[in-house]
Amino acid sequence: MPYRKAIICSICLLIVLLSVMSEVQAADIKLAVVYSDSLNATLRTIRGIKSAIEKSATSCEFHEFLLTTATAEIDTEIESIQALNPRLILTVGSHATKAVSDRIVDIPIIFSAVLNPETSGFVKSLEHPGGNITGASLDIPFNIQFTYFKRVIQNLKTIGVLYTAETANLIPPAKALAKAADLELIAMEVTSEKDIPDALDQLNRQVDGIWSVADGGIFTPRSTRFILLNTLRNAKPLMGFSRNLVESGALFSLDYDYKDIGRQAGKIALRVLSGESPSKIPVAVPSFIWFHYNEKTAKHIDVHIPDDLVAVAKEVYK
Repeated sequence: MPYRKAIICSICLLIVLLSVMSEVQAADIKLAVVYSDSLNATLRTIRGIKSAIEKSATSCEFHEFLLTTATAEIDTEIESIQALNPRLILTVGSHATKAVSDRIVDIPIIFSAVLNPETSGFVKSLEHPGGNITGASLDIPFNIQFTYFKRVIQNLKTIGVLYTAETANLIPPAKALAKAADLELIAMEVTSEKDIPDALDQLNRQVDGIWSVADGGIFTPRSTRFILLNTLRNAKPLMGFSRNLVESGALFSLDYDYKDIGRQAGKIALRVLSGESPSKIPVAVPSFIWFHYNEKTAKHIDVHIPDDLVAVAKEVYK
């Protein structure tokens, strides 16, 4: 009987010790959050990250690092991150993601609020990121974009897009998904800003609408103004890649909730903390999609936005 009692006491003590050790280990989980500005979108993303992680790992410690554009200052911050030795690093935005991923290869990195992570070179592919990195992108799947385009423009059959070498790898899958949506995608590559007028004129003669991708070689401040004015003058509906383009004159765009993007990154972080490899976790895409349209542009090019989309529009620019 005393022997049995001793065994029970030992088991109870072991359970208590394991519980204490678990709490200590949980308290020691340090996470680095790296970002490069204090814009509302960035702050919403960070709130989303923290809310998702804190639901399941309440004792994680978040250490924030704000990066500038100065190389020397970035290197100093990276040294501070490495000295912290976090379990993983959460980056917000392309600048922070590039700065960290270029310098740190031995700590898991979860990015968020990044456009075209594959084109940017952060991951090998969206399904199989590879390396020590994965995350939540801002890219709305092409098939969803084309579905909305067809809802906005009845009898839409042909759409055009301008691209450069920066976004060339997006075109083949976009063409395949356009075909699956019963659309023909005509893509025109330009090598410099001066090629845009002729390329756009060619598209205007062949397509029912213009689709856009976030390409820095296409959408410079000057060329953006030209594209907006040209599509208005030719009464071609332009689907913008951001609500900023819609505010400036594009017909419509789809947008995302930055806090939701952050939550997705936070959920991926929890999977990595539980032992999964980031290289095997597919990049997440927006789960909440908002519709924005420009009422003045719609009237100018004689397009009627369907009532069901008007009813759910997040922003209407007039």
